[in-house]
Amino acid sequence: MNTTDEQTEKLKQELLDRYVILMILILGIYTLIFTFYVYNKVMSWYLTGGLIFISYSYSLVRKRYSINTIVHLYLICAPLYNFYVMLAFWDNSVASFCWFLPIPLGAYIFFTKKEVLAYSSYTLLIVVTCYVIANNFDFDFPSHTQKEVMFTDTILFIFNILVITLLIHYKDKIRKQEISLHFERPALPDAQKDKKNDAENVLENADINVESMENLFLRIEACMSENLLFKDVKFNLSALSVALEVNSSYISKAIRGKGYPNFNSYLNIYRINYVKKLFTEVNFQKTTLMYVYTEAGFSNQSTFNRVFKQIEGITPSEYFQRNLKNNTGEST
Repeated sequence: MNTTDEQTEKLKQELLDRYVILMILILGIYTLIFTFYVYNKVMSWYLTGGLIFISYSYSLVRKRYSINTIVHLYLICAPLYNFYVMLAFWDNSVASFCWFLPIPLGAYIFFTKKEVLAYSSYTLLIVVTCYVIANNFDFDFPSHTQKEVMFTDTILFIFNILVITLLIHYKDKIRKQEISLHFERPALPDAQKDKKNDAENVLENADINVESMENLFLRIEACMSENLLFKDVKFNLSALSVALEVNSSYISKAIRGKGYPNFNSYLNIYRINYVKKLFTEVNFQKTTLMYVYTEAGFSNQSTFNRVFKQIEGITPSEYFQRNLKNNTGEST
């Protein structure tokens, strides 16, 4: 694990620690509220149990399990814990739904879109289940006055704003760190030796500076020349993004920074230059023009002819004949 990876993991651990501290504080305040102001003995004990459980369990798992495992466990258990709270206040207020809002956001910070969708569906299932139970079964929950409900709802909204603010703040910090990781990787074996700025200087409010774009373009060039990715007919910007593990928008920006209108123009120029190289190497008595343009990644001759003339100003045949004459004249 390199330094940037460690910094990303450190940020995630820091987020977890602060989130747990905030949740302990929230549960503690709610315990006091339901013990001394809005008296509800069962809810008071329930919240106290949650406070003790999150404090003790987190101290046990923090060093023993990975951050992702801990987050998975929390995202599964938190909606289940909130189920009773939501059910208890169903007839008075549905504001307890707010506690489900941080679940998709937390999943988005740590996991993929697929997992975000899974946890969003999971919380929705919890809500639907609560709705079905609340409307089909009678429970003897304590009733509360409108004043008490308004007070607890106000506190709930304030706490949710604090939780979401914390998550958004760290989401931005973690994303910036993950982006900087892409640009900290050297484009060439010796590039790391010439690096003068660390990852924090590479990004300024997520705007990529000139030096990082230069490094990225070097990586693009190295990938194209060493791996010959352009020879694949289906090669596109998404494939290059996967190969470099860099967001496609940054690749496009780096390419435009070098004067190319877009990725397709860059790719076509690369392919045409390769065709011109093949013109000087292949023996057309033993091979065909079709071999040349398919070897360079063109799917058919009409596309090849159009792109070649667009870039070179003449047809492939005219180019080949002109260079053949020049080579013949030089040899004589």
